[in-house]
Amino acid sequence: MRVLGIETSCDETGVAVYDTALRGAAALRAQALYSQIALHAEYGGVVPELASRDHVRKLVPLVRQTLAEAGLAPADLDGVAYTAGPGLVGALLVGAGVGRALAWALDVPAIGVHHMEGHLLAPLIEDGDPVHGRPAPPFVALLVSGGHTQLVAVEAIGRYRLLGETLDDAAGEAFDKTAKLMGLPYPGGPQLAALAERGTPGAYRFARPMIDRPGLDFSFSGLKTQVLLAWRDSDQSEATRADIARGFEDAVVETLAIKCERALDAAGSDTLIVAGGVGANRRLRERLQAMAARRGGRACFPRPALCTDNGAMIAFAGALRLQAGQHDDAAVRAVPRWDMASLPPLA
Repeated sequence: MRVLGIETSCDETGVAVYDTALRGAAALRAQALYSQIALHAEYGGVVPELASRDHVRKLVPLVRQTLAEAGLAPADLDGVAYTAGPGLVGALLVGAGVGRALAWALDVPAIGVHHMEGHLLAPLIEDGDPVHGRPAPPFVALLVSGGHTQLVAVEAIGRYRLLGETLDDAAGEAFDKTAKLMGLPYPGGPQLAALAERGTPGAYRFARPMIDRPGLDFSFSGLKTQVLLAWRDSDQSEATRADIARGFEDAVVETLAIKCERALDAAGSDTLIVAGGVGANRRLRERLQAMAARRGGRACFPRPALCTDNGAMIAFAGALRLQAGQHDDAAVRAVPRWDMASLPPLA
């Protein structure tokens, strides 16, 4: 089954073709991604109306480009998957409208994909490590994407149980907001992580929020405030900026690692998968891999290009559901808020 995937939930236009008849990396026939970073940089954050308009301009050309790179014509497609939510409603409607219209014109099934399920399944797209291969449920998933920080027990694909989530800022939001308050350019998260590489470990130590209480929820808003106060009281030199960035990153990484280990204990699992933009952070990867190895388990990540929003994860998630006989009716679906636990399991 050859499935076209469309991702337009926020500020990146992603398109991919996934072919279930092929194996491993070859199954991802082609993908293309257009980022709106330059468009939104002037405003220091995503402007929803501008994002929607840019998706309108870029999506159809990207579909044509991706099909050409895959060596396919539109008539060769067997299904269409598009991000139905959660996300910015205007941006979602662009992808949903194009995806649903294309499926109708080709007389093939279409399905609206949950954006966070796409991220959750991204580590399963490719073969995994040569020893253990591709991870399979049951496992625990840490989703750290945009405004989401969640720990999910995955009993099977489509059977998800929320273990904990952020009560305020998500980890990615905390990275971006902390970078902004220290004067780093948009998008701040990757800039702060790069700056932390030059920082001195231990020069600044910030609290590890909510690790001294039961439960698996997160809170990063107070950590952001601690960094603001430290930055205001410092000499604000480049060396100090790097030291504060390192202290902040260490606090987030350690907090996530502690909660992940507790989640593995609670779920009775030794397999952790990590997905979303913060999953590309080098220090987080190293810490979680070391933690999982110490337990005799493993931590699995998609390659960095599949951590951020992309069409490949939507094509893959949609292909699994279309193969299982699930598809939507002719309505155009856009669901800005959508509980992943409400998804139907695969047959």
